Amino acid sequence: MVYVKRRTTHTLRVLHPKIRSRVRIPLASGECHFYSFEGLCDYKEHIALSFKESHRVDNPLVRIHSECLTGDVFKSERCDCGDQLWESIHHFGEEGGILLYLRQEGRGIGLYNKLDAYLLQEKGSDTFEANNQLNFPNDLRNYKVAAQMLKAMNILSIRLLSNNPDKIRQLEQHGIQVSEQVSTGVYFKTENERYLLAKKYKGQHAISIV
Repeated sequence: MVYVKRRTTHTLRVLHPKIRSRVRIPLASGECHFYSFEGLCDYKEHIALSFKESHRVDNPLVRIHSECLTGDVFKSERCDCGDQLWESIHHFGEEGGILLYLRQEGRGIGLYNKLDAYLLQEKGSDTFEANNQLNFPNDLRNYKVAAQMLKAMNILSIRLLSNNPDKIRQLEQHGIQVSEQVSTGVYFKTENERYLLAKKYKGQHAISIV
């Protein structure tokens, strides 16, 4: 008996990101619309918030914010994440803007690994060194997904509310024009001094620290 090996063909799934739903949700800072998406490159449940119909505005102001449970929810003073988030939400509620909230906890390493990194920081490592000691790069975040979300909303040019030059580089690499970089406030505290200094001098963030 002759056995014939069947040839199998593997089809590459082509992702076409699109809006899954658009839901009006009133917030304390003002009414906005929450967007969910399908077909994003990493399959995570990222969301966009559009304040004052800013998805219809040419060149809207956009904040790309990576999830930080400790800072965003519990107001940790180890970082400035929660402060930057609520600054943007307050501003967008008054003036309009779009918030992309990305599920990239701990610069992409996840919540448990971030807590492990905090233990290393307590022993003297800075935020980047701690990641490296856990065998992670300085920053695992990929902003291709942010570009996909904006394109699904028919937005190709933005003003970016951020101090992080890597966000600009990656967005432009993936087809989003950044016409202007708008800096966030600097939320300097005793507990986050080394964190902010590392972001400024190692991450090249546009932070003015007196």
